[in-house]
Amino acid sequence: MKNEPQNPLETLERISGFHQYVLEEPAHLCYVSRNLCRMLGFSQAELLSKSEDGFARCLHPGDREAYEAFLHGFRDDEQSAALQYRLITKDGRTIYVSDTMTSYCQDGRMLADSVLTDITELKNENQNLRFLNETIPCGFVKYTCEAVPRITYLNQRMRQILQLPEKTGAQSLEYSNQNVFSVIPTEEQERFSRYLERVLAQGVPLAGDMTLLRCDGTKVQVFGWVTVCVNEQGQTEFQSAVMDITQRYQEREKQEAGRYLKALSEVYDKIFEFNLEDHTVKCLYGQNSPSFKWLENIPMQMESAMDQWISGAAAEEDQENLCSFFQDFYHGKLQQEDGRPPRIVYRARSSNGCFKTYTGIFLKLKGEVSLYCCRCAPEEQENDTLRRENDSLKNMQALTMQFTEGVVAFEVDNNRVKPMYTSENVRSFFGYTREDWEALAQQRPTIQQFIAGSGIDYADIRRLFALGEAEFAYFDMNRNAYRRIRAICSRKYNGTGKCYVMLYNLDVQKSEPSEPLVRIRTFGYFDVFVGEQPIAFRNEKSKELFALLVDRRGGFVSSEEAIGFLWENEPASSLTMARYRKVALRLKNILEEYGVADIVESVNGKRRLIPEMVKCDLYDYLTGKQEYAQLFKGSYLTNYSWGETTLAELTGDYLYAPEQ
Repeated sequence: MKNEPQNPLETLERISGFHQYVLEEPAHLCYVSRNLCRMLGFSQAELLSKSEDGFARCLHPGDREAYEAFLHGFRDDEQSAALQYRLITKDGRTIYVSDTMTSYCQDGRMLADSVLTDITELKNENQNLRFLNETIPCGFVKYTCEAVPRITYLNQRMRQILQLPEKTGAQSLEYSNQNVFSVIPTEEQERFSRYLERVLAQGVPLAGDMTLLRCDGTKVQVFGWVTVCVNEQGQTEFQSAVMDITQRYQEREKQEAGRYLKALSEVYDKIFEFNLEDHTVKCLYGQNSPSFKWLENIPMQMESAMDQWISGAAAEEDQENLCSFFQDFYHGKLQQEDGRPPRIVYRARSSNGCFKTYTGIFLKLKGEVSLYCCRCAPEEQENDTLRRENDSLKNMQALTMQFTEGVVAFEVDNNRVKPMYTSENVRSFFGYTREDWEALAQQRPTIQQFIAGSGIDYADIRRLFALGEAEFAYFDMNRNAYRRIRAICSRKYNGTGKCYVMLYNLDVQKSEPSEPLVRIRTFGYFDVFVGEQPIAFRNEKSKELFALLVDRRGGFVSSEEAIGFLWENEPASSLTMARYRKVALRLKNILEEYGVADIVESVNGKRRLIPEMVKCDLYDYLTGKQEYAQLFKGSYLTNYSWGETTLAELTGDYLYAPEQ
C-alpha cells in the first residue's frame, strides 16, 4: 500500500463513512476510515484491494447497477454528486446511506472522496408514512405548538389536497416553517385556534369539518382530527390527518340549497344568486321570463349585468335609488334593521312591457353568497289589469283627437265586442248603420259576428290580436274609392281579459307642413328649444349625446362611436356600454317629456337625428343661402371638445368664402 496516495489529515477519521477511490480500471478503494469500518462491520484489509472494488460487495443487489453508473460518471470530469442506496453489513443488516462523492485529478490520476451518511431511521419513518398513504388516503401534516405554529412536515397526499407543486429539489421545503394559519381561511382561523388550545390543554384528539385554502386561493372542505404528541427530538408538536370531502360537501349543500330555493320560489317571482367572492350574478329562478333568460344559471359580471338591467328595465325615477342599493350591497354597507333583510321598493318593466311595483330583499345564503329575491307587490298584481286598461283607454282617447276623419273604437272582453265610438265613413266599413251600431252595445256580439259584414277574414283579426296592429282595405261608398284602414290594440290579446281596439283611416287629408317645433342652437353654446321653451336636460351626458347626433347631420351613430366621444379616455366595455344605455334612455325620456321623441330614430342600437323635423342654425348655414350667411361667428358647440373637428371645417369655409 506504500505506493498508494496517503491522506495526512487525521480529521478524516471523524468524518462519517469517509473513503477514497482510485477511478482507474479497475476502480478500487485506496483509503478507508475506521468510521466506515464500524458502519459496515468489515476491516480495512477486507475492503482495500487493487484488483477489485471491495466496497462493491457491500452493495445491495437491487442498487448495484445504479451505483456502478454513479461511480462511472466521475471518471472523466471533476465534479460532485450524491446518491442514496442500500448497503448490506457483515452481519446481514440492510442500511440506507446517502453518498456524497467529489472527484478530482491528482498526479495525473482521477481520485474521488466519498462521505456516507446513515439515513436508515429516516427511510424507515418515510416507509411507515408511505404505508399510511397507500392504505388510508389521508393528508398528514405536522406543526409546532408555538404561539404561531410552523409546519414541519407535509405528506404527498396533503400536498395534493392543497394543490401544491410536485415535491422536487428546493420546492420540497416550500411549506417548511410556514405558518399553519396560512392554509386556513380568515373566517375559520379563530375556530381553528380554539381547537388547538383545547387539544393542547386536554391532551385528547379533536375531530370535525374544516375548510382549507389551496395554494391558488380556492377552498377545499376536509374532515380530520388534531392530536398532540412528542416527536423524536422530544418536542411537543401537533399532528393532523385529513380527508378531502369537498365533493360530498358540495352535493349536500346543493341538495339543501335546492330545497331552500324551492321554498323561496313559492313566495318570490324571481331569485338571483350574488357571489361577492367571484363578483358574479346569475338568475336561479325567473318563471321563464324572457327578460332574464340571458342570466339564467350563467354567471355574469355582477356590476355590469345589474347596470344593464337597471338602465333597461327600472323606472327612471327609481334608477338612482336602485344603483345606490346594489352598490351598498357590493361594498357590504347595507344596514339590516332589527335583524331583517335589506329591502327596497321600486318600479320596473315586467315581461309584458308594463311598469309594476316590486319589492326586493337580500337573503344571506353562505359565506360570500347571497340571494336577491323580488316579487310584484300584491296590491300591484290586484290593480295592474285595471290600471293598464285605464291608461290604454286614455291613450286611445288622445289618439282619437288627432284624427278628424275616420275613427272606430271598441272594447273586446273575453271574445265579446262592445262598440264605443265610430265616425260615419268608417262605420260603413263594418256594414252597420248608426242604429245597428248602438244596438251592438247591448247585444255584445262575438268577434266573428262583429266582423261578419266587413269582409275581414277572422285569421287577419287573430293576427291583429297577436301582433297588436294591422292594416286593411275597404271601399268608401261616399268617395267611390278604395281606402286603407289601420287597427291597433291596447295590448296583445290571447282571448281572455280586456283590450281596446281602434281603427282609423290612413289616407286622411294632410295639411301643409308647418315650421318645425324643435329649434337647435349649435353656434356658441349648445341649446335645444321646443317652441320658445328651452329643454332642461337633467343629465349632461344625455345632452352631449343629442349634440353628437346633431353634429352627425342625420347620420347614424353606433353605441361604440358614441362611447368614444362621451368617454374619450375609456374604451368600449360592458361598463361603459351600461353607462351609455342609461344616457340614451334618459335622452329618450326627456324628449318624450317635451313631446318631441320622434325627432330621434333608433335602429338596432344605432341612433340618428331626423334633420327634416328640426330647425338648426348649423343646417341653415350649410345650405349656403345668403339669408343664413351671418349665423356663424367663429364658435361651434363650445361645451364639447370633440366639436373642434367640425369647427375647423366651418372656420375654413368662413375664412375662405368668396365675398358676396
